[in-house]
Amino acid sequence: MLTVNTHLRNIRNYCRSVNRLSLACRSCCNNNINFLKLNYINGNLCHVTDQAEESSIEVREPASNAIIGNLASSGPKTVDAGVRSAASAFLEWSTQTSVDRGRALIRVSRLLQQRSEEFVKMEVRDTGKPIQEARADVQSAVDCFEYFGGIASTLSGQHLEFANHSFAYTRREPLGVCVGIGAWNFPIQIVSWKTAPALACGNTVVYKPSQMTPLTSSLLGEIITEAGLPLGCFNVIQGGPHTGTLLCQHPSVAKVSFTGSVPVGKKIMSYCSEGVKHSTIELGGKSPLIIFKDSDIDNAISGALMANFLSQGQVCSNATRVFVHSSIIDDFVARLVERTKKMIIGDPFDPETQVGALISEEHFHRVKGYIDQAINEGARVRCGGERIMLRNPKLAGGFYLSPCILDSCHDDMTIVKEEVFGPVLSILSFNDEEEVINRANNTHFGLSAGIFTKDIQRAHRVIGKLQAGSCWINNYNIYPTGYPFGGYKHSGIGRENCVQTLDHYSQLKTVYVEMGDVDCPF
Repeated sequence: MLTVNTHLRNIRNYCRSVNRLSLACRSCCNNNINFLKLNYINGNLCHVTDQAEESSIEVREPASNAIIGNLASSGPKTVDAGVRSAASAFLEWSTQTSVDRGRALIRVSRLLQQRSEEFVKMEVRDTGKPIQEARADVQSAVDCFEYFGGIASTLSGQHLEFANHSFAYTRREPLGVCVGIGAWNFPIQIVSWKTAPALACGNTVVYKPSQMTPLTSSLLGEIITEAGLPLGCFNVIQGGPHTGTLLCQHPSVAKVSFTGSVPVGKKIMSYCSEGVKHSTIELGGKSPLIIFKDSDIDNAISGALMANFLSQGQVCSNATRVFVHSSIIDDFVARLVERTKKMIIGDPFDPETQVGALISEEHFHRVKGYIDQAINEGARVRCGGERIMLRNPKLAGGFYLSPCILDSCHDDMTIVKEEVFGPVLSILSFNDEEEVINRANNTHFGLSAGIFTKDIQRAHRVIGKLQAGSCWINNYNIYPTGYPFGGYKHSGIGRENCVQTLDHYSQLKTVYVEMGDVDCPF
């Protein structure tokens, strides 16, 4: 593990990046609280000019629970400034050719790659996830801008022939100002997944990151400006729920894309319906992973670990309901527990660490409460589920939870029905294919699903019957760029990370061309 001196050196490197970006605290809003300077409007970092009707937010480093700074929630004037900046930039950006827009996004990708370690360190500090995972997330952002830069020029319409040589054509046009509202578990990936396709289509963006992880979005703003996009193409408005509401209800906003919980997603859809705005939402999940008796057990165990313990289990697509055929369940669980106990919990900046800190004390107690309730309902803890106190005194305040495996679970347990969003894997036994399909689908979620089997016919047959939008056969939780990601049922509307995403950030115009005389009955 890293020494205290090494950890401090990492923090000093991070602080140099922060100071260079002028993110240091400064008093504002006519009070004595020092606030982080993290709004990014019209190409400049700036403070909130008016605070929303909610208290300031303490931004904490999950690894240590130390306070990074205070965040003011942007009020109506600040929100309006961000939207007006985006609306002004839209007039220039939307008239550029799709080829030029694509080239600009590829420049963003290259700059992001060059400065990737800055983003990695900020992402670790922001989220508490292991640095090896943060590197993968930043690379996902790099790939995303490159991908949408590459396909921007493919935006096109159709030619339709009608009688008397008349015809029609369609064209894809941008929507206008698009708002993105992100979650705290994948900050740099989520902002990139929303921003790159929006810009590729000719829109401009106002983005609100989670108030718990506000850092990397502002740094991305600097990258986008450096790449030569018009000032105001990308703006960051920081704040809590009220700030998000103001953005959704702003009359100049054409679309909202949200990632987060089902209750908040429903509110955002209602706000959008009032203004007849476009919306896409990626929400929660309670996904199934089915392990058939002919599976490669080692691969299936690897899949179950991938499906539950990345980012400390704080992943919406996680398959926390692991259905294992009764004939192999004892061997499967024994070997799964053995591998889980070997996972390294520690300093997120240590490259050997595999499990970092949960996002906050509040969230730790929420996850721990689910484990305790599961025990009371009859589940058995096979390993984990306990707070781990690290030896490094600098990290003693962080909330680290050992990966937990529960067996003796049944479908009616609270932990089997509700999204936990933590490192907790529930084992359920099954005997019959149709039985397990029905049980897997018995949820109002439908984000993801996975199966392990060597029977190719069964694989496609079962996947075809599972009610989920993002599925895997003999793997889990991998999202190569271009892989459409999104869910069924209460898990959301729309797809991200793929060519189909362009449809969500553009609108279709149809033009009829008459080649003869007007046939008029009057």
